[in-house]
Amino acid sequence: MASSSSSHLPPSVFNPRRHVGVHAERISDVASTEFPGHYPGEDHSWNLARFKENLSVSVKRLSQRSIEFDLVGVDASIANAFRRILIAEVPTIAIEDVFVWNNTSVIHDEILAQRLGLIPLNVDPALFSTRLPGDIPYDRNTLVFQLNVECSRAKDGKIVNEYVTSGDLKWVPQGEQESVFGDLVPAATNKDIVIAKLRPGQVIDMELHAIKGVGKEHAKWSPVATATYRLHPLILLNPSKPVPPHLAQKFASCFSPGVVKVSPEGEVSIDERHLRKETMSREVLRHKEFEGCVELKRIRDWFIYSVESEGPYAPEALLPEAIKVMRGKIESIRAAAEALLADSADAGAPSGAVAAGPDADGDVEMDS
Repeated sequence: MASSSSSHLPPSVFNPRRHVGVHAERISDVASTEFPGHYPGEDHSWNLARFKENLSVSVKRLSQRSIEFDLVGVDASIANAFRRILIAEVPTIAIEDVFVWNNTSVIHDEILAQRLGLIPLNVDPALFSTRLPGDIPYDRNTLVFQLNVECSRAKDGKIVNEYVTSGDLKWVPQGEQESVFGDLVPAATNKDIVIAKLRPGQVIDMELHAIKGVGKEHAKWSPVATATYRLHPLILLNPSKPVPPHLAQKFASCFSPGVVKVSPEGEVSIDERHLRKETMSREVLRHKEFEGCVELKRIRDWFIYSVESEGPYAPEALLPEAIKVMRGKIESIRAAAEALLADSADAGAPSGAVAAGPDADGDVEMDS
């Protein structure tokens, strides 16, 4: 297939060991083979220095609410762990308790409470502690909002307060919260979310308590609207069987726009700047005339993340927050392993023996 000599991609991208094969009806080589003992004479034991050398993170697109970045050099299990943590374990603040003083709208109290809970708030969860069941609410674990809207008809016949929106939430400071938040007033991240529609004479009067939580308890605490990844695509042209010039445009139309370039002479090439846009639809594999002209691959350890923030976090802050959660999990496992090792040493080791601590990589070796 195509040589990497003139490519702008890193040479290691063309290493067949990193490729997942994409075929007409199946995929192949899903699992990595670079583990100890698979290749005779090669050392594939985990090494921190080698891991650092291969690891890279680069931001490809950043906006006020979303980010696209590449994570290269990790196993799919790690990439998926970050995705799941982003969705379910990075904490946020959301409305949990709704005290209904008056609701004469057509929306039932329970439905209204559900809608209010799903409104994302602009509050930094680091400023709050987690309120466990049975804990007493106070200024360090609870935010209080008031929602008091009455619909009426003005003298000119226009309806006033027809729509109840997230901008109608009014923060009620408790304790020292006013000095803690300063100029940043707790509110919805989007002031235009419609909560309910009222007609003249209808009233909604409620007190709302927001607390800290995580998405695995309820989706309202998830800091992201979406958090997905896909493997980086790779298209390899076969120089020994080029695409016929009269079929070049048809070949290009089998891929996402901009991925395949066609010269005036009908010569086909891959535009690597737009390669990441390819959806790998496999359309080209349906046509017999292109059989043997191209191979479709994905790079097994090159993950393209798309994350959309909906909470208080800036998009670029979400991955560092997920890493903090991951480190906390690792620290818990390490502490448990060390405690188990210490218990084992105390129970069976000769008098005066000392259990081995973690090595330079932080690994704790357990005795069999």
